[in-house]
Formats: sequence, structure tokens, C-alpha cells
Amino acid sequence: MSGQDPIAAFRIEAADLLDQIEEALLDLGHRLDDRDLVDAVFRGLHTLKGSGAMFGFDALATFTHHCESAFDRVRKGLVPATQALVAVILSAKDHMRALIDGDGTGQEAAGDAILQALQAAIEGAGAAAAPDTVAEPAKAGWRLSFRLPPEAMANGTNPLMLLDELREFGECRVIARVDRVPMLPDLVPVECHIGWDLELHGDISRGDIEDVFIFVMDDMELSIEPLETAAPAAAAVDDALDDVPPVQLHAVAPATPAAIPAPDAVAPANGRQPAKSGESVRVPAERLDELMDRVGELVIVQSRLSQLAHGSVIGMEMVLRSISEEIERLASELRETMMVLRMVPVASLFSRFRRLIHDLSRETGKTIELETEGEATEVDKTVMERLADPMVHLIRNACDHGLETAEERIAAGKSPVGKVRLSASQAGGEVMITIRDDGRGIDRERVRAKAESQGLIQPGQVLSDSEILHMIFHPGFSTAATVTNLSGRGVGMDVVKRTIETLRGAIDITSKPGEGSTVVLRIPLTLAIIDGLLVRVGDGRYVIPLAAVEECIELSLEDDLRSRGRSFITLRERLVPFLRLREMFDTGTRPDPHQKIVVIATGTERVGLVVDQIIGSHQTVIKSMSLLHQAVTTFAGATILGDGGVALILDVSQLVALGQHQEERLRAAG
Repeated sequence: MSGQDPIAAFRIEAADLLDQIEEALLDLGHRLDDRDLVDAVFRGLHTLKGSGAMFGFDALATFTHHCESAFDRVRKGLVPATQALVAVILSAKDHMRALIDGDGTGQEAAGDAILQALQAAIEGAGAAAAPDTVAEPAKAGWRLSFRLPPEAMANGTNPLMLLDELREFGECRVIARVDRVPMLPDLVPVECHIGWDLELHGDISRGDIEDVFIFVMDDMELSIEPLETAAPAAAAVDDALDDVPPVQLHAVAPATPAAIPAPDAVAPANGRQPAKSGESVRVPAERLDELMDRVGELVIVQSRLSQLAHGSVIGMEMVLRSISEEIERLASELRETMMVLRMVPVASLFSRFRRLIHDLSRETGKTIELETEGEATEVDKTVMERLADPMVHLIRNACDHGLETAEERIAAGKSPVGKVRLSASQAGGEVMITIRDDGRGIDRERVRAKAESQGLIQPGQVLSDSEILHMIFHPGFSTAATVTNLSGRGVGMDVVKRTIETLRGAIDITSKPGEGSTVVLRIPLTLAIIDGLLVRVGDGRYVIPLAAVEECIELSLEDDLRSRGRSFITLRERLVPFLRLREMFDTGTRPDPHQKIVVIATGTERVGLVVDQIIGSHQTVIKSMSLLHQAVTTFAGATILGDGGVALILDVSQLVALGQHQEERLRAAG
């Protein structure tokens, strides 16, 4: 029997839990007096500590316990929440993630440093607390009686861990109540039949005890009484406790099944997560139901085809045609369903940058706010993961280069708070990711001077505004006066450009002096399968992404001869440049008498592509180009046709850029 590795499952759940903790901490940084957020952070830390101990991540459980204790003091009002405390817990969260991904080896010094900073933050917060705060009166201790619901262990609750937490409060004596344990024939091994009576001695608050049972409180039986006011009826229990030696629960570890390896046995030496094959995607149940329905229909059609192949059927041609159409429909629906399964909202990508903005604000000394829009826009998971690093570079540059200090913004008549806005929208088969800041904008003269000094352009060379702005994407290019921890070394922006191009996307950049800059990333929805328009140029066949096709028109021989030297057509009172693919690809063939122009568009820019024949629509499975052909930017990939032939997929963004460059060159010449 095969199943998911429990350790891998824990790592996935722990990652989600850490994300929730980080989100609550970032919100708490803006609303330090929000009790709900404080409780949310405490519950997250409490759950992570318990789960980590259950799966053998002892270093994680020990470290998280200190953070939980610190936040418990905040929750009880003993110390206030502060920005310093939030910052330390955020650093602690990063350390917890490292402990989950690795085995903790060599990270003790980092953990100790964080705990020292945590202690300093708590002491600083305690010194700033109101002097009239009255602590809860000390008590001699408590007498407890509790019984968990029968299904507690099946739901993941470990009674030994609860008892272990209670023992940490001080002297603890325990006796088990077995009065409800059924006879052996009626015993259900996975149910909890035992209850416990305890005495706790020490300065412990009732809230401390209730926190231990915070996740099972609603379904369990629990009685808590102070020792000095305990009912006389408890004397019998007290006598029984006197005969039981103190339970050393810390020496008892939950049994670990042989199938669950120790954490250090599954974590790689470099502390990173396991190989990519272990990644998972959360899928809504209704989408899986749709997939199951399609597979069920496919099985039925396959059964019909099998019956046809093994017997004689009257009117076989009509039956085959019917089955072929049914398979075509199901293949199309299966493709769409699988594409939807891979789609995830960009909200999960945008949420990562809240922490980045928080850290950049502290590091630069600037007050920065992050605004997001269009979080529900969906994109392929693989695409989204590869977008993370380029967006980090763009956001860091916006905060470091673009946004001014509060004093500079006030002097310029702006709000002292700088804003970085992330937005996402879908346009046809593309997703548009926009990063906008309201800073000083890009100094074009400085960019030009730097480009000339590096020999990228000749002094006095005529460049369009777009070409000047795109200079910042050259390797080693930086206009920063000084090198900082954030930027200035001339690395990063060229990586952004290369990554976006490998995704078959494009970058648009605009900037207004004194108002800010806007970078738009145009990315295809998916990298796997697209709808394409199959065309013929000479003897070769090519695929144009259908989402980029606006219309197809005929290019008459007269129009072709008249446009020689200009390569423009007038389309609804607007000049549209076009490219003759036969000349670009040097086919060596004569043009067909009835050529066609396929008008494609990205954003607001349109370009026509002259082809010999439009064959029709084609569902295109994208195959990557070989290493030998990766430098050919005109093509985004290849696909295998039904007859076994190969068709190249045209890169629409590159062709549009080429057409616009040709248009600018002709206008400058004439």
C-alpha cells in the first residue's frame, strides 16, 4: 500500500501554518491592539509546537515554545505588543521554516540570537507597560479532572502531549481513570477511553491550564478547581494521588511507526526541501469531480471503440465518425479541466510580498504601504512560482531607487507614505502583472549617460523613450550612486528580463518624472497547451497563439505591390505595420496569389503577419526548443502535428516588437 509520507505531509501543513502566522503578524504590525490577531498568532504557534513534537521535530518544538510563551504574555496583557516584538517573531518564523526544511544542524547559533532578541523585546515591552497593571494573585495550585472525546486520537490529539504541557507548569501528580474502559470484545483501539485526575502545584493561572486544551475544549469534559477551595469529595482522589509517584512525562515519547523516518533522515544536507517531485497543489473538490466525470465518459467511449474493433458493426463508418467526435470533445474538455486544476489565484503570490515590504520599510527607513488588486486572477502554478524572483527584484528596486524618503516626499508635496501597488488582470491568453510605485520616476538623462559610458549606445544616438527605459535591463547596468544591501551592483534586472523571456512573456515599462514608474509583465496563462492558428508559409507550417489573433484579412496582389518598401496597411483608418514571414524565414518560394494577413496584438500594439495559407485552428501541445535553437527569439517552442510533422510556434511579443521597431525606423527615415 502506498501513501503520502507523513513527514512530507507535516511539512506541507507546517508551511501553510507559517504563512498564516506571518499574515497575522503583518496585520498586527498595523493594529497592535487587535486581540483577535494576538490570539491568532498564539494559536498558530501553539499548533506548530504540538505538531512538531508529534512528528519528532524536537528542535522546532523547543524553539517555538519560547515564542509561544512570549506571545502568551502578550495575550494575557502582561506586556503590550510592539513593532520590535513583531519583527523578532517574524525572524523567528523564518528560523522555524529552516528547522522544518532541514534538521536544525548548524542553526543553533541563529536560534539563540533570535531568542536573545525576543527576550530583549519582551523586557522592553514590559518596561513600557502601564505601571498600574495588577497581576493575577498567586495560587497554591489546581486540581484537574478531564476526559477527552472518544475520537480525539483519531483526530490527531495526543493525550501524552497534553499531560506533558501540564507538567511543565510545575509539580504535577497524575492518576488515570479507567472506569469507562470497555471489556476487550467491545474495545475500539482508536478511541480514547481513559480520563485523568491531576494536581498542579505552583503559581499557575486558570488561563494557562485552559490554553493547553484550547483546541479540544468544546468537546471534552474538564473540571478545574483551586486546591484551597477544592470540594471535600476530592479527598479520595487526593489519597490515591499520594500513592502514585510523580509522572515523568518528559521521558515518555509517543510511539513512532516504523514507516515514519526521523526528520534528519529525510531532510537533505543543504537544508532545503525535498526534490520538486514532492510538490503538491491544493485542488477544490468540485474540480476533481468534473475531472472524474470526464474520465468516466472517456471510459464509456473507449468501451464502444473496443467493441467496434472486435466485431462487425453495420454502418461502421458512421459509428467511427461518431466515436471520433466524442473523443475529440472529451479530449478538449479534459484539457480544459486539467488546465483549471493547475490554475491558482495570484493572491498567494501577492501575499508573499507583504513581508518583503515590511522588511524593506525597516531597512530603508521609509514608510511604505503595499496595495494589491486583482488577487482572484488565476495563472498556472508553474508560471506563478517562476514569477516570484523577478517580482522580488522589481519591488526591491521600486522601494530603494523609486520611492523617496518621507522628508523628500513632503518637500515634493506628496504624502510621506510611499506606495507600491501590485495588480493582476487577464487579457485574452495573457496575464498582466503590474508593479507601480509613486516615487521619483526614472531619470532618463542618467540612464542615457550610464549607457553611453558602458558603450551600450553611441553618444548622440537617437533612441525612443521605450528603448532608453529598457536600458536598465542590460547586465551590469545600474544608476545607483552607492551600493546598498538592496541594490546598486547592476544585477537583478537582467535576471528579470531573462526569466520573463523564458516564460514567453514580455516587459513593458513606463515612467513619469516625479510621479513614479510602472512595470507590466505580460505572461501566458499556461506553458503546457494553447489554442493556436495553424498557417503555412512557403513549405513550412507555423502556429500563432489564437489568443493573440485579432482578425484575418486577404492581401491582394495590388495591395502587396503597392506596399513594397512601406509594409503598412490601413485598417479602419489606422496604419498597421506588417511583416512578410516568407522574407523573414527566407523560404525561397514564390508567394501564393491569395496571401493572407493575420493581425496579432499584445496590449495596444498591433502587427500583421503575411502568410500563404490559413489552415485552421489547432490545439497545440508546446514542446521546448533544443539548446541549439534557444537563442532564436522569433519562436516560442514547437509542436507535433497529427501527421507527425513539426510546426514552430511563433513568439507573438517578439514579432510585435519587431514590427514596432520597423515602424519607428521607417518613420525616422521619412
